[in-house]
Amino acid sequence: MTETIPRTELRLARSVLSGLWEDLIRDAFAFRPLPPLGTSHRLMRWLPARVRPYASRLPHAAITACAGFLGALGFGHNSGGNVLLAAFCAVPLALSLLRPVGAWWLSFAVGIAAGADATGYDFYFYDTWPWPGPLFAAQIAVMAVVAAQTRPRTAVQMLVLTAAFGVTCDAVSSRTSDTLSMVVVSCLVVGTVVATRSLLETRQQVAVQESATVEERSRRTLLEERATIARELHDVVAHHMSVIAIQAEAAPYRVENPPEELAKSFATIRENAVAALTELRRVLGVVRADNPDAYADADPEAPQPTLATLDTLFAGVRAAGLTVEHLTTGAVRPLPPGVELSAYRIVQEALSNALRHAPGSTARVELAYVLGGIGLRIVNGPATQTVRPSPGVGHGLLGMRERVAMLNGEMTAGAAEDGGYEVAVYIPVDAGAVEAAA
Repeated sequence: MTETIPRTELRLARSVLSGLWEDLIRDAFAFRPLPPLGTSHRLMRWLPARVRPYASRLPHAAITACAGFLGALGFGHNSGGNVLLAAFCAVPLALSLLRPVGAWWLSFAVGIAAGADATGYDFYFYDTWPWPGPLFAAQIAVMAVVAAQTRPRTAVQMLVLTAAFGVTCDAVSSRTSDTLSMVVVSCLVVGTVVATRSLLETRQQVAVQESATVEERSRRTLLEERATIARELHDVVAHHMSVIAIQAEAAPYRVENPPEELAKSFATIRENAVAALTELRRVLGVVRADNPDAYADADPEAPQPTLATLDTLFAGVRAAGLTVEHLTTGAVRPLPPGVELSAYRIVQEALSNALRHAPGSTARVELAYVLGGIGLRIVNGPATQTVRPSPGVGHGLLGMRERVAMLNGEMTAGAAEDGGYEVAVYIPVDAGAVEAAA
């Protein structure tokens, strides 16, 4: 135990000296210019657009003006004018715009020169010691600028060295000094700068993290929606493959004495169809959901819904408190199963959004069978009841857009003129696919 303590203290001292060397000594006069204000800064957002390109240099202008003011204050510190004190006040602060650590060392050296007056050098006349009034303000201003550009550890090191210098001056002279005032004021100013900078950096990090979280959540939701679509389309594709396999197996028996090559071809078709069904089941296993009940149909054996079952959907929505009007135009005809399923899900999701975000409103569902496809329009009015907070972040719209994109369709969604919401979708359908569906 008696040997551990000195070793620990030695490691601590080495760490402190290493940090001091890293922050204040090595590359002390390195070029580190003060960056301009970013376009996302609050001050930039408040200013007119034509002023913003010039406003990015406001901190530089403020520091330069402050350096000029302190220089003028130092020059007029006594009746004869003091050029040396004016330079000592203005130059370090102006230098902090380009070389902040070097500017602090220059300001610190000026303080040492001022404190040397206790030994009889009488550099210039002043009424406070060891920092004259203008130099007092310049020293604090330089430390504030440096603290705004460097890490908090550097600010602590500057404060400690400044306090140590003041205490040393008090120890070698009985003259009344302003060391206590310097330590208190510099700690308050530099501490405020460091705290404000840390707060802004923390907020920026939180904003970046929230943005990343939202992006990741959207990406996850997108993958979940695609998995849902894949599960639903599995039944549609499996049905077609099963029909191919059955017809390929039955085809040779429809012809008397079929050629051996023809029988082999049908057998190959059937084998490929069965193999495709097996692969489909494997794909379904890959994209299966952790929560099977998350899908619309509670019964996994139930057939996939189509546009012909919309009346059942409307009945359920009306029972939940939403008034639904339905209009169908054009020649109603069977569409490919994938198109029927996607159109049904789009209507279902749009009505669910109306129930969630516009309770008590009236919704209108329009289906238009046109020559090249089918059009959907679901519009609801503004809410007439209290809207409860919803944790959703537009995932329903994301799913609708995925379905429309899968079918090479077009979709628009946005606020309606009366304060409600409108979803418009067009899904192209090939004429040959319509005939096959029929």
